[in-house]
Amino acid sequence: MTSVPELGARARDVFRMVVEGYLESGEPVGSRTIARFGGLNLSPASIRNVMQDLEEMGLLAAPHISAGRMPTETGLRLFVDGMMQTSTLSDEERSAIESQARPGPIEDALAATSQALSGLSACAGIVLVPRAEPVLSQFAFVPLAPGRAVAVLVGADGSVENRVVELPPDVPPSVLTQAANFITARLGGLTLAEAQVRLEDEIVAGRSALDEAAQDLVGRGLAIWSQDGARRPVMIVRGAANLIDPAAAADLERVRHLLDEIEGKEEIARLLDSARGARAMKIFIGSENKLFALSGSSVIAAPYHGQDGRVVGVVGVIGPTRLNYARVVPMVDFTARTLTRLMA
Repeated sequence: MTSVPELGARARDVFRMVVEGYLESGEPVGSRTIARFGGLNLSPASIRNVMQDLEEMGLLAAPHISAGRMPTETGLRLFVDGMMQTSTLSDEERSAIESQARPGPIEDALAATSQALSGLSACAGIVLVPRAEPVLSQFAFVPLAPGRAVAVLVGADGSVENRVVELPPDVPPSVLTQAANFITARLGGLTLAEAQVRLEDEIVAGRSALDEAAQDLVGRGLAIWSQDGARRPVMIVRGAANLIDPAAAADLERVRHLLDEIEGKEEIARLLDSARGARAMKIFIGSENKLFALSGSSVIAAPYHGQDGRVVGVVGVIGPTRLNYARVVPMVDFTARTLTRLMA
């Protein structure tokens, strides 16, 4: 991929003007427009030659014959990573976000903050809610049928959850009891993630006192909750109607795909979850992620942290690739920092 230093000064100026003009208007930018308003002291013919070079590099595209140019997804990535100058939030924008991140039920604050972010960015606001990991108190396996049992988890808060778990063939009831007793006695008081780490450590160190069959059952019993939680991420979406703007009227199929993706939530939540490991902002542009290959959408997401500094969730926006990155990126960053202060 072409880097910014590889572009000459004239090419950088023309490229930046095309991108900024396109992001502002949603329309391809022509050479005459740049010649008239760009202050480059270049003729339209010279600008067209530069545009042609940028098109051959894969940074610009001409949607129609004799039309202006617009950035490709590759061009947008180059602009966002290497050329974009972010704007500064106004006091009113900061206040609009901070006023929603107030003490009370955490999901209410997250939903309100996401709504504020949606309104300011004219995108859909999205927030991945912290997963409430149950703390183990008691565990049991109840035989259901050959090869199947119900795993019963009692949480420290008194909650009771049941999951059906597949068993190896011909597992005797004594092994079910041994595995359940081990989980209750040795892993009680731990979250599921902590319990899985403890189990692996004890098996490696030879301290588990479990035979191979019981070890397998303990692993199955813990994994069923981890897998289930990953399949049911909690995501709040606000302002999806913002995605149906006048510019989208000519591209209703793209909008339909995008709304279907948001309605499903699961895949987008997984995409957001991948940002949990990031130290800072992550920007996904169009088909860089296969999820948006059809809808041509972009996601700007940033993690927010809890009291201990660990990432507990992700906040961001989703919109068309033609969104105002320079304005929205600092909004998402400020929202993430505001939610981090709320969690502290």
